[in-house]
Amino acid sequence: MSKVAFLFPGQGSQYAGMGKSLAETFPAAKRVFEEADDALGFALSTLCFEGPEDQLRLTENQQPALVAASTAALKVLQEKGFQADFVAGHSLGEYSALVAAGSLSFTDAVRLVRKRGQYMQEAVPEGTGAMAALLQLPEGKLDQILAEAAQGEVVSAANLNSPAQIVIAGHRGAVTRAADLAKAAGAKRAILLQVSAPFHCALMRPAQERLKADLDATEFRDLAVPLINNWRASEVRSGAEAREGLYQQVPNPVRWSDSIRAMAQAGATRFFEVGPGGVLTGLLRNIDSSLEGKKFGEAADF
Repeated sequence: MSKVAFLFPGQGSQYAGMGKSLAETFPAAKRVFEEADDALGFALSTLCFEGPEDQLRLTENQQPALVAASTAALKVLQEKGFQADFVAGHSLGEYSALVAAGSLSFTDAVRLVRKRGQYMQEAVPEGTGAMAALLQLPEGKLDQILAEAAQGEVVSAANLNSPAQIVIAGHRGAVTRAADLAKAAGAKRAILLQVSAPFHCALMRPAQERLKADLDATEFRDLAVPLINNWRASEVRSGAEAREGLYQQVPNPVRWSDSIRAMAQAGATRFFEVGPGGVLTGLLRNIDSSLEGKKFGEAADF
């Protein structure tokens, strides 16, 4: 029998209006947004439903907003009888996945990612870092490009998203040099991304250390369904492993392609993207076109 995986999106999937139709249609979704407002002490729901976009894009707002919108969608699916055999989340989405797995309470998750966003934003002075997406870079070229581009600065793989898409992060100069080298090496495109910080690289170590105290103070229960984590793309079943994975993912790359392949090898053939947007469904097609992907983030998707 084929298995089902729930996938939870990360930063970049947000948009003003997300989750509004869910909250208006399903009481279970409305309750999630009310819980988020109470947990954070401000109207996160209004920010999700109405924007403005510039406030929603702020990392410290964007992260809890996405966890809230994803959890609202999750609660609707669970109420309708949908269950997962595996869960995984892209970067920030791993917090939503741990809520789905019963390891982390929703209120703890939104509080943690609110702080995570603040720590990440403050880790690197504005303008110092950058990220770039390398599209269809020929296989085997990445390591040489990063080594040549570094010139004493940080630049490394941040998101190993699919065979056709790798995101790099680090100091702005090094990332720009790497993007130019990638194009010269045959990449179809190399695009500097509009991000507020260089996520998932060594420049995030100050944020990682600040987050540790918050993670250590939070209860992580053993998981009801296994998580495939970002850090090692390996199966996690204990609360201690879940906490360690969230700590280690901050300065390390998101191994998304490997995560999808691990679930597929374990028997997952149906993947539901639970939350705003459709980024992960698109990546799924690029990783393995035989896998079935569907998205559920708004009432009309049901």
